[in-house]
Amino acid sequence: MKIVILDGYTENPGDLSWEALEEFGALTVYDRTPYEPAEIIRRIADAEIVITNKVPLGREVLEACPSVRFIAVLATGYNVVDVACARERGIPVSNVPAYGTQAVAQFAIALLLEICAHVAHHSDAVHAGRWESAPDWTFWDYPLIELAGKTMGIVGFGRIGQATGRIAKALGMTVLASGSRETEAGRAIAEYVDLDTLYARSDVIALHCPLFPENTGMINRESIAKMKPGVILINNARGGLVVEQDLADALNAGRVLAAGLDVVSTEPIRPDNPLLKAKNCLITPHISWAPKEARQRILDTTCENLRAFLAGAPVNVVN
Repeated sequence: MKIVILDGYTENPGDLSWEALEEFGALTVYDRTPYEPAEIIRRIADAEIVITNKVPLGREVLEACPSVRFIAVLATGYNVVDVACARERGIPVSNVPAYGTQAVAQFAIALLLEICAHVAHHSDAVHAGRWESAPDWTFWDYPLIELAGKTMGIVGFGRIGQATGRIAKALGMTVLASGSRETEAGRAIAEYVDLDTLYARSDVIALHCPLFPENTGMINRESIAKMKPGVILINNARGGLVVEQDLADALNAGRVLAAGLDVVSTEPIRPDNPLLKAKNCLITPHISWAPKEARQRILDTTCENLRAFLAGAPVNVVN
């Protein structure tokens, strides 16, 4: 059986092992694959198992590769696969749910804490000699923010949203939640409110919802106008949730105090993205998911998905 991984580098840049997948068949790993259908087809034309993270598997590709029996996505999101076409062709598509809950929640709070304390900036200032030459025993270049007593509104209160909420609550924050079905576990962490109420009451808004057509661009000029002046926005969910020019305008006007973003609408980021020049905007290169522990869980679950498929009882099937 031939197994092809189309874009293995981001999952395993060398600190993990593919050995567990090699037990299932002849494994070919490409670090990267161009997104052109012709090249994708060339690489998987005779493969039975295809593993992808972000390389798209659309109808043109799937119809040209009749040997494909199973697709595994090295992520929770599976929009890179035409799941309807795969279903028509009897190809199960499995993803990896819940692998990065703690890592993504941790990173959301890391973005927030950096905005509130500017730790990296002040460390750089000390190493540049500014403290040793300061006229006072201390200095700071930005207003420092205490989070205790403030309100965090979390849009999307599933596993990751609740994990973020628990950390926020431990920091002394009040937590509001919107955009998810109410649960007892959720009510123990947060007060469920409608989205407009969340906008109006939150000092910090964290996005932890999937991207769907109905919420694409939900953070825009109109929704920002409903928020508290000086709100902080955290987004390490999906870049498409934000109208980037509207957020950049709000940051530059001071309407939004700061933003911490681990995702943008087009990745890698384009040089003309307006957020690159916006005031008080932290941007990291989509790394919330990437601690080694989380990536090992992706690999382990992918092996389980493949093993279950071969046993005739596929799991984590999204189509």
